[in-house]
Parts: sequence; structure tokens; C-alpha cells
Amino acid sequence: MKSPYVSELQANSDITAVFLVQAKDVRQKKSGEPYLSLVLADKTGDIDSKMWDNVEEVMDGFERDDFVRVRGRVQVFQNKPQFTIHRLQKLDDREVDPGDFFPISARPLDEMWTELRSLVDAFTNLHLKALLNALLDDPEIARKYKVAPAAKSIHHAWLGGLLEHVLSLATLARMTAGHYQEVDLELLLTGVVLHDIGKIHELHYERGFSYSSEGQLLGHIVIALGMVADKLRDIPSFPPKLRVLVEHMIVSHHGELAYGSPKTPMFLEAMLLHHLDNLDSKMESMRQHARKDKSLTGVWTAYLPSMERTVLKKDKYLDEAESTPPAPAPPPAAKPSGKPETGSLFGDKLKTALN
Repeated sequence: MKSPYVSELQANSDITAVFLVQAKDVRQKKSGEPYLSLVLADKTGDIDSKMWDNVEEVMDGFERDDFVRVRGRVQVFQNKPQFTIHRLQKLDDREVDPGDFFPISARPLDEMWTELRSLVDAFTNLHLKALLNALLDDPEIARKYKVAPAAKSIHHAWLGGLLEHVLSLATLARMTAGHYQEVDLELLLTGVVLHDIGKIHELHYERGFSYSSEGQLLGHIVIALGMVADKLRDIPSFPPKLRVLVEHMIVSHHGELAYGSPKTPMFLEAMLLHHLDNLDSKMESMRQHARKDKSLTGVWTAYLPSMERTVLKKDKYLDEAESTPPAPAPPPAAKPSGKPETGSLFGDKLKTALN
């Protein structure tokens, strides 16, 4: 097991450790000499890193998504930890355990997969059940669905994140569908299972998380429609109108045209799917941002662009409020003796002039 992990790094300490290069940028000092700006990562997080000296010796010897052994010092810059690299060496993949570097769901992947298959097995609508089983029985789809992240970075961005997100949505769907009597729970759950299935091809997740060429060119909504159409060719009895409803839930789940949906939700299950998906992604995004924020002091995180706000570190805020006594109220300002004030500068001058 590697040591130390990013989460174990302490300010003002010298370390030698192995990390994954998550980002690499060669920049110039004012003198014109190059320096390296890197983001180094493992499964516990990442750290901004700089290499100022001897850069020309190493800068062409490694790339993003390579593993490197680095020696240097953890310092504090603008209230955040920053790693200054003194020595850097690229490692062969065989020298590392990939499990140390890629974030993965806290739940076992096989356990979540079994839960998803049990969910589908309980369907009474045989048409929807046949479609979902046709997709989930496909060995390539199953292999990728088990490990795919739900997003590149915004929410559930870890191996198994898609499964975790889908099962969370399934729980929310069962909790809310019964409140609206007209909602067809199995149709809603079909949307839950299929709305992001295109992400298994949209994203690369063998090393760092990035978009595939197919993902860049088409996006997961179009990819998902193609996957559904491919399986429905072998299910000729599938009702055409039910197919349209399933496809509409996929194309409308982002909720708004501005967010990439070619259509807005136009029936109850599609509307509920959109709001549950939005709720789950926003809650997880906010939770992870607060947990991973690098600020060493203060109760507010750095700005979260995807939600256009900073996030309060609630527990730290409450602890700080309880341990810090309230500031004493300032003493009342002394009034000059003599005639009472009127409460305004003009009134006081008028009174003086009249006396």
C-alpha cells in the first residue's frame, strides 16, 4: 500500500511519494525558463504541485495519466496546501497498485450490481423488464456499467459512481412515486436505469477520467438512444408508444434545453426523473466539494463553478461558533453634555443657530 496518500499530507513537511499525474502544464517564469504546474492525485484526493528547478531534465519524460515518484516539500500557498517538487521520476505501471490511485465507491461493485439486477427482476411490466435485461445481460455493457463513474468531475466521479447514483435514484423514486398516484413506478425506474447508460461509452475511466471521442462528438444522451434502439431490434413486440415514452425520459432528463436536453419533460415520470436526478447530483456535488475543499482555515469552501456558489462547511462552522465566545457589544457612544441632539447633523446645526 502506498504512503503517504494525499489526505495524509501535512503542511511544512518533506515527503517522497508516488502519485498519478492528473494534469500537466509547462509554463514560463518571468525569466523565460520553464516550470511545471501539475495536479498530482491518488484515490484520496489531489494536490496542486509546482516544479521550479531542473525542469528541462524531466518535462518531456512523462505525460498526464503517468505514475511518478516525487520528492519535495508540502507548503501553504494562499491558504491551501501546495507541493513543491525537487525530484521527479516516471514509474512503470507494473511498479504500482492501481487501486491506490483511482477513487472507487465505498460499496462493493458486485453488491451494487446484484441490487440493480434484483430491482429489474421484480418488474411486472414484461416489456420494460425485457428491454432492461437485454441491456444489462450484454457482457460489455455489464462490465462497463459496473465500474463507470457518473460524471467526469461534478458528481459521483469515481469508479462505480454510475451504479451508486442509479441506486440512489431508485431509492428516491420509490419514496416519491407513491405520493403521486398517477406515476408508473416501473416506467420511472426504467428511466432511472437508462438515463445515464450512455456514460459507459461517453467517458474514459481506465486511468484518469476524461471524455472519449464518441462522448465528445455525440454525448451520453444520443449514445443511450442508440443503445436502446440496438436492443429493441431484437424485441419486436415492444409497444411503439411505450418506446417513445422511454426515449423521451432519456432525452429530457437534464430538464432544460440550456443544459443539453433536446426536449423538456412532458409527462409525470419524465418530470420526476429530472428532478430526482438533479437533486441527487446536486446533493452529492455539494457534499463532495465541502469534504474535499483544500482551504486550511475558514468555514467556507472555494467557489464551486457547477453550482455558482461557495459551500458552508457546516460541522466546522458549528464547532467554531460553539468554541468562540460572542464579541462584546460596543459601548454606547457618549453624548456631549448640554443640549440634546436631534439625531441629524442638519437638525443640530439648526438648533445651534437658533440659540
